[in-house]
Amino acid sequence: MRRPMVAGNWKMHGTRASVAELIKGLRQLALSTGVDVAVFPPCLYVSQVVEGLAGKSMVVGAQNCAYEPLQGALTGEVAASQLHDAGCKMVLVGHSERRLLLSESDEAVARKFAAAQSCGLTPILCVGETREQREAGKTLEVVSRQLDSVIESLGVGVFAQAVIAYEPVWAIGTGLTATPDEAQSVHAAIRAQLAAENAEVARGVRILYGGSVKAANAAELFGMPDIDGGLVGGASLNADEFGAICRAAGN
Repeated sequence: MRRPMVAGNWKMHGTRASVAELIKGLRQLALSTGVDVAVFPPCLYVSQVVEGLAGKSMVVGAQNCAYEPLQGALTGEVAASQLHDAGCKMVLVGHSERRLLLSESDEAVARKFAAAQSCGLTPILCVGETREQREAGKTLEVVSRQLDSVIESLGVGVFAQAVIAYEPVWAIGTGLTATPDEAQSVHAAIRAQLAAENAEVARGVRILYGGSVKAANAAELFGMPDIDGGLVGGASLNADEFGAICRAAGN
């Protein structure tokens, strides 16, 4: 039985004051013991969040890492080893905003995935299609290619220590959401692609849905057999809303 997970991606939001308020709200949440909860603040506030959530059953992760795992001459980047040292347990790799706006290639994403694991971080690999790709009927082709780039570089076994997040790009921050059936069909295809390589890894890997997840739609999405929780964007900036999503995953 896969343990559900809810991950909150704060993106480029927050000040020291607003982060302190959010931490206060998160500490007051009564969380289900059957759900793993993680939050991904901007890198600048990771230490504040790690300290603020100490003793709470929430994991803190980073939104990105460098493709070089160790410290070195790479101005402006943060190594996975540094994130681990700062208290991070997880890291997002391949988020669509980085793929599309910052031109991150599949190859770069695979290198970051490897860097994260080599430093003891659990990567959440983000995959998903744009609206144009969906309308052209290329959803599964795009998602399969993004997944394959990691499998071909590192082997399917790496997914025994990773999480996958399917995030249709057209549903991120737009208020649009894939229907539960639409999301389930992609999640099932991802699991089938992994199963073709290793059935045990496919059964165990958690696949989250990301794309305008809210308390109002979470329960229906999480009720699908291959959806193991959510990667939550804007709603994770509100502790009460985020808590309601976490409760939906627990149910």
